[in-house]
Amino acid sequence: MERVPSLNLTRRSVLTGTGALVMAFTLRPAQAQTIMAPGDETQNFQAQPQPAPDLPGSLKTNPNLESWLRIEPTGRATIFTGKAELGQGIKTALLQIAAEELKIPFESLSLIGPDTSLSPNEGYTAGSHSVQDSGTAIRHAAAQAREILLGEAARRLSLPVEQLRAGDGAITGPGGQRLSYGELVSEHLIEGRAQPNSKLTAPADFIEMGKPRHRIDIPAKVTGGEAYIQDMRPDGMLHGRIVRPPSPGARLQSVDMRVAEAMPGVVKVTRDGNFLGVIAEKEWQAIKAMRALSATARWQEQASLPDVAKLPEVLMAMPAEDGVVVDQRVPVSVAETVEATFTRPYQIHGSIGPSCGLAKLEGGVTTVWTHTQGVYPDQKAIAEMLAVPTEQVRCIHVEGSGCYGHNAADDAAADAALLAQAVPGRPVKVQWMREQEHAWEPFSPGMVTKVRAGVDAGGNIVDWNYELWSNSHNSRPGSAGALLPAQHMGKAFPADVAKLQITPEGNGDRNSNPLYAFPSRHVIWHFLAQAPIRVSALRGLGAYFNVFSIENFMDDLAAKAGADPVEYRLRHLQDPRARDVVTRAAESFGWKAGQKAEQNHGFGFAFARYKNLAAYCAVAMEVKVEPETGRVRLIRASSAVDAGEVVNPDGVINQVQGGIIQAASWTLYEAVTFDQTRITSVDWSTYPILRFDALPQSVDVDIIPRPGTPFLGAGECGQGPGGAAVANAITNAVGRRIYDLPLTRERVRAAANSFG
Repeated sequence: MERVPSLNLTRRSVLTGTGALVMAFTLRPAQAQTIMAPGDETQNFQAQPQPAPDLPGSLKTNPNLESWLRIEPTGRATIFTGKAELGQGIKTALLQIAAEELKIPFESLSLIGPDTSLSPNEGYTAGSHSVQDSGTAIRHAAAQAREILLGEAARRLSLPVEQLRAGDGAITGPGGQRLSYGELVSEHLIEGRAQPNSKLTAPADFIEMGKPRHRIDIPAKVTGGEAYIQDMRPDGMLHGRIVRPPSPGARLQSVDMRVAEAMPGVVKVTRDGNFLGVIAEKEWQAIKAMRALSATARWQEQASLPDVAKLPEVLMAMPAEDGVVVDQRVPVSVAETVEATFTRPYQIHGSIGPSCGLAKLEGGVTTVWTHTQGVYPDQKAIAEMLAVPTEQVRCIHVEGSGCYGHNAADDAAADAALLAQAVPGRPVKVQWMREQEHAWEPFSPGMVTKVRAGVDAGGNIVDWNYELWSNSHNSRPGSAGALLPAQHMGKAFPADVAKLQITPEGNGDRNSNPLYAFPSRHVIWHFLAQAPIRVSALRGLGAYFNVFSIENFMDDLAAKAGADPVEYRLRHLQDPRARDVVTRAAESFGWKAGQKAEQNHGFGFAFARYKNLAAYCAVAMEVKVEPETGRVRLIRASSAVDAGEVVNPDGVINQVQGGIIQAASWTLYEAVTFDQTRITSVDWSTYPILRFDALPQSVDVDIIPRPGTPFLGAGECGQGPGGAAVANAITNAVGRRIYDLPLTRERVRAAANSFG
């Protein structure tokens, strides 16, 4: 049974014909609604001028109230968001915000997520902006809707609005007078531009916000229900598979399509340049046809990849454009200079399930169901690839099997869209294979960082110099050139040329400027425009490795000064909220100055404020090292986080815990490998990740309450401090720093046995 909207469903059809109170959405061109987090722009899909800069959150670029909610005559309400549920729990949090400000039961709310025909255009779901931007917009829109309802009730009851109260989906007055929201909206369609000043609920009066609530997306995921795009089975669905080139830059010389075409269940075999695809009635038929087609394909390959063993040297030798992140150099008196260099390999997203896309061409419109992070950018890119007007492509977000940035979701969506052109009227689902995901998804760039600090006689940092070498960490769709199948077509779309951009949110330079108070500082990004391997966004962009480098170096400087790592950080922190999370994490962990239980048993600490704009996070970690094997056992972690106003404490805890665990995996295990021609880490044996038996016994998260303050994105605040705390604990355990990621068993064993 098809469980997706019919293709003729539009925002206008949803918003009319019901007598509902609709709080604002104008069907203007998608480009006029765009909002993107600074630093997340692609070169060919730029954010439009903001029409309402005085409005908070995503109201800036979606200023009409009806963009965000509608109330039915039944009293139920629908909330619209352009931010995607990616496993971070925002479906629940956004509904909590709406319930709080509308004064309506949580159970009476529904949420419609990213859909180019229905939702506001909020660009990408990235950079921990969902609650910060979309939640802020929904909160203000809901508060203004509540005031409109109060005003309408006052008019009908001929009472001063001050005598009325909103609650439980109704307006009540003296003497038991009551009008439900459904009654109030049944005769009116109210549209209007949001106002800059909303009458928000005071934190002391919260009923819904700030309270734990079970996530609404979890039940289907843990009971085998329909939760993911991989679960979709629309009527008449066909299965597609793609034959990928064996290596980057490979060119298809010849292929015999007859064998695959003759196989049972095969509906179509397609070729467009280097793009090879099969469509079959059943999934296993598609897989067998894909393999048969691959066996007849002859490719011309070339050695185009760098020497993986010399990756740092390769990166530092590439042509670079220098971007000044910060230059606040002043004359200082330096007693000693300390230096260190850190390296990081390419890494992948490591989603447990490979990417998937579903598309259907019907009535001249290609509808694509996708777990992309940005339906509007994807719509534009796919339309360009298909050479059709943008309005002839509709993209609908459906959750996928994992998303930590720009993985292969957009490519799978484009694969499905291309194949759907060959079989009009029938949906085609393209499921990637594991080896395709590992070899072809955009990787997180390899990086090199160099840190040089000048300290005074007391070991205090007075001069800070930081350099990093990295490609761009973002090549998300905006043009067709960001889509893998578009790059492989006969009329190939060239990949967008990466450009250096220094923005407050950062890219590869994200978090390269420490929050610590140093008298003199200089931070440079040696931007590498050309990438030897396809790269794009992985959770946190450059923040993980920049924080890793800075916080490892802070520990080394503390040791050189004979200072406790926590005290040393506090010595250089002036921001009171930063000091609070450092102090709270240390207290929760039971940190003791100079603690070291025994040989090969260590404790580590790290801190950062994500992007220097979002949530504050500090992490303390305990590990044990087996010197004979190099195995690192994660014992326990304690963290403190300041995320501003917290909507759902459980959601924040989940995000910080997950970030710490993911960072531990990056730190201990993960590295893309390749020879000079092909990617070789194409399965879980060649690209290991942290497994369940390696989890710490506990990961405690202590949330510092900040009622009445703005939302601060918390989704990616734990990665940098989490990974750095692991590395610092290992150094504390074995007495030697490892400067090259990942901290494999071989490297840890060598460090543990380097003395005596």
